[in-house]
Amino acid sequence: MDYALNPYGGCEHGCIYCYAPGHTHSDLSTWRVVRVKRNVADRLSKELPFAEGTIGIGTVTDPYQAAERRFRLTRSCLEILRENDREVHIHTKSDLVLRDMDILGGMRCVVGMTVTTADDRSSKMTEPGAPLPSARLEALGALLDAGMDAYALVAPVMSSLEGREADLADGLAATGVRDVFIEGLNTRLVDMTRMDRMRISHSARAEAELARQCLRRGLTVNGRSG
Repeated sequence: MDYALNPYGGCEHGCIYCYAPGHTHSDLSTWRVVRVKRNVADRLSKELPFAEGTIGIGTVTDPYQAAERRFRLTRSCLEILRENDREVHIHTKSDLVLRDMDILGGMRCVVGMTVTTADDRSSKMTEPGAPLPSARLEALGALLDAGMDAYALVAPVMSSLEGREADLADGLAATGVRDVFIEGLNTRLVDMTRMDRMRISHSARAEAELARQCLRRGLTVNGRSG
């Protein structure tokens, strides 16, 4: 990705492992208060002629968080990008991306769907405002069935996944996805207060076991195939 496009500031998902506030020098206490960039489409139209390369959408905040249902800023940006035949790379945790299949189907587009667990209950604890993993996995399968270029991103891998790695690998394989990218927990920029309280931490053990389980199912993990 050569450029970053984030139609919203802040994020409603409230993920306990989020490092975006630290990365953007934002106040964690107000991070879930979403700032709507109402003029983002106009700015994009003006700046696009001077930008060449792949545009990443949702590099800091989810472009398909709940606010998008009302404000449709991501969709407006996609319409502009399609008209200008630009390549985009989308990161999301939301099945709302399926709403825009009519646009994405005619674009040079890659979609990365983040799934950190196959367990809905665990997700409610660690990603309280995000769509449930079951909805994300279903959306990933729908994207692939439609011929979209899509992959799964398991980031971060946490200790809460220990003992459930096979379940997640099964869920990913069932979508038909081929490429899985696995990343550990970025503790440098994360406020560990909540994670420590919940006794959740980075887990190299879960990371290695998930990779092993995915490879056993014929998936490609971070460029490696079994």
